Amino acid sequence: MQFDESIFKAYDIRGIYPEQLNENIARLIGAGLVDYLGCSEVYVGQDMRVTSDSIFDALADGIISAGADVVDLGMVSTDGIYFAVGKFGAEAGIMITASHNPPEYNGFKICKAGAVPLSGTDGLPQIKEFVRRGEMLSAEKRGEIRPKNIDEAYAQHCLSFIDIDKIKPFKIAVDAGNGMAGKTLPTVFKHLPCEVIPMFFELDGTFPNHLASPIEPENTIELRAKVAEDPEISLGAAFDGDADRVFLVDEKGELVGGDMITALVAKRLLEKNQGETVVYALICSRAVPELIEKMGGRAIRSRVGHAIIKPIMKRENAIFGGEHSGHFYLRDNYFADSGLIALLVCLELLSDAGKPLSELISEIDHYYRSGEINSKVDDRDATIAKVRKYYEDKGFDVDDLDGITISADTWWVNLRPSNTEPLIRLNAEAETREKLDEIVEQTLKLIRE
Repeated sequence: MQFDESIFKAYDIRGIYPEQLNENIARLIGAGLVDYLGCSEVYVGQDMRVTSDSIFDALADGIISAGADVVDLGMVSTDGIYFAVGKFGAEAGIMITASHNPPEYNGFKICKAGAVPLSGTDGLPQIKEFVRRGEMLSAEKRGEIRPKNIDEAYAQHCLSFIDIDKIKPFKIAVDAGNGMAGKTLPTVFKHLPCEVIPMFFELDGTFPNHLASPIEPENTIELRAKVAEDPEISLGAAFDGDADRVFLVDEKGELVGGDMITALVAKRLLEKNQGETVVYALICSRAVPELIEKMGGRAIRSRVGHAIIKPIMKRENAIFGGEHSGHFYLRDNYFADSGLIALLVCLELLSDAGKPLSELISEIDHYYRSGEINSKVDDRDATIAKVRKYYEDKGFDVDDLDGITISADTWWVNLRPSNTEPLIRLNAEAETREKLDEIVEQTLKLIRE
C-alpha cells in the first residue's frame, strides 16, 4: 500500500488527516501492532482532537480483526496511558494524539508491556512494513472492545508522589490549552486544598485560543498575564495537548524553563530520597547537575529524547529524569513521563520551602541561556564539522554525546542536527550575558556563513 512513510517518526506516528493519516492506515497500524507483539489485548486512549473518534473506530477494528481485545480507556492523557499499561500489566498501549501539533494533525504514541515506548529502532519500523504490505489480518476469532475508566486510579497514583497534608492552599492558574489537562487535572485537584483558576479547560481539538504547545512563549501569553496581574496567584502551569508535558510560570509571571523544573523536582526527590541518581538531558542548564550533586545525588548526562533517557534510567535505577522540553520521567511512574506529577512535586516543594517560586529558582540558577535557535543549512554534517574544527583549533573541549558540545569553564554551546528537517539547533549557556551573546554570535556566524 502506498502511503506517506514520513508519518513514522523517531518516537511516534504523526501526520495530517486525511492526506497522510486516515482510517485505512489506522486500521493497518492496529493490526500491525498485534502482529508485531503477538498480544492478546491493547489498551487504547484518545485525546480531544476532532478526528480522534473516527481514528479510534478504525484502529480498534484493526486490533480486533487481528484477534486481540481493545480495552477502551476513553479520553485520557498520554501519561494516563503509560500508567494504565504499567499498573494493570497490559501487553500494549496506544494513545491517539498528535500532542502539541496543529489541529489538522493526528497520530499515535505506542508502548509495550511495562510502558516501554516503541520507537524508530524498536517496533515502529516493523509496523511501518506491515502498513506498506497493506494486508489486513483476519483472525478466526475476532477480539472485543471493553471499556475501562482509569480517572480516579490515575489521580490516586499521581497523589501518591506527595504528602497531601503538606500542600498549602495555593492559588494557581492552569492553562490546559483546550487539551487533556482540562479533564485530568480536576480529578486530582479535588483532593487538594489549592484553588485552581482554570484557563481553556474546555476540550476542543480546534484549539480556539492558542496551540497547546507551551514550549513556544507566544502560547503562554495569557497565562503569564493572568499570574502577573493577580498577586494572590503563587504559580501558573501550562500543559500541552495530550497533557504529558508541563511548563511553569512563577508568581511574577515569568516563564520557568524545563531545566529549572528538572532542578526543582530533583531537589524535592533528593530531599526525600538521599543519594539517588538523576538523569538530565545535556542541553539542560549546568545548574541542574550542580544542584543534584549539592543535594548528594548522582547526576548522569544524557542525549535528548525519551527513547534514550528511559533505558538509561532503568539501567542506573534513577529515581528521576528531566528534559528542557518539559518531559519529566519518574522511576515509580514506570519510568514514564508525567507533567502532572512534576507539578505536584513542585507544589510540595513550595509548600515546604515557604518561599515564592522565583526565589527558589534564583537560589539555583546563576546562568544566562540562549534558548533553542534553529538555522536552516544545506549540509548539517559539514556545518557541524566546520564548527567543531573552529573550536578544536582554539583548544576547547568538544564532545559527541548528542551532536557536538563545546565546553569551557564559564560557558558551553551545543549543536544538534534535526532528525526530520534541514536544521541545526543551537543551545548555549554562560555565566554572563556578554559571554553568552559573544558565543552565540560567533557560532551562528560559523553556521550561517
